[in-house]
Amino acid sequence: MAGPTTTTERGAPGPRGPKGAGSKGAGSGRPLAARPLLRWRPGPGGGRRALPGPRAVLLLAAALLLVLGGVWLFYGSAWLRVGQVTASGTRVLTPAQVKAAAAVPVGAPLASVDTDEIEGRLLRALPRVESVEAVRSWPDGIALTVVERTPVLLVEKAGKFTEVDAAGVRYATVDAARAPKGVPLLELTADQSPSLRRFGTGRLTAEAVRVAGDLPARVAAAAKVLRVRSYDSITLELTGGRTVVWGSGEDGEAKARTLTALMKAAPKAGHFDVSAPTAPAASRS
Repeated sequence: MAGPTTTTERGAPGPRGPKGAGSKGAGSGRPLAARPLLRWRPGPGGGRRALPGPRAVLLLAAALLLVLGGVWLFYGSAWLRVGQVTASGTRVLTPAQVKAAAAVPVGAPLASVDTDEIEGRLLRALPRVESVEAVRSWPDGIALTVVERTPVLLVEKAGKFTEVDAAGVRYATVDAARAPKGVPLLELTADQSPSLRRFGTGRLTAEAVRVAGDLPARVAAAAKVLRVRSYDSITLELTGGRTVVWGSGEDGEAKARTLTALMKAAPKAGHFDVSAPTAPAASRS
């Protein structure tokens, strides 16, 4: 009896070999070499990110050197340092006094000087100065511009005269020889007045300052004494024995206009009353 035989029909699948069998190199027993994969890191927006080139590196280095050079020039070099200090705007004070009070650090880098600190130091040291501006003047200077207070009244005590400005600030005390000319003397004679108890010396002084600021220029130049008896009783003593009854400090502009017109209408009068500016009066005494 014939033994079993096996046949492979045409088209029947044969035994599976390694992947890729039947292609070139099949049956050689060696696997094909794997192809290397290219990997890219996505940049912003999903694009490819490239490393900076030599030109960009050079530009970055140049920018860094420029910044470092600027820092050294302004803070480390000997060129841009404070070498001179100037002062202007003085009338009673001297430039030397202003510069001494400012105490500008000569030799320090000009860029590092604190001008606000200089201004504050000068204002604290010199009450006569109303305002000051400290400005860098390149390449090596600090310029100080001051505005001094202007006195509108003088207060006498024990032979000394204290200057009072238009804001009511008492800022300097001088002797008779140095007292400013053409500034009226303030006399507070309200000792027995209810106004003193009600308003106090400070408020009455403020009213006197207010009146002094409202005076016409011609009258202010001739004023010798500004006398305060009460809040609503302020009078002026002028040169030539003339007097002016001003009243309170209210309606100052109207009183000034009325007084100017009254003096023109009655040039030989010695007594003027503008306490009620709508009903002024003038007389010889």
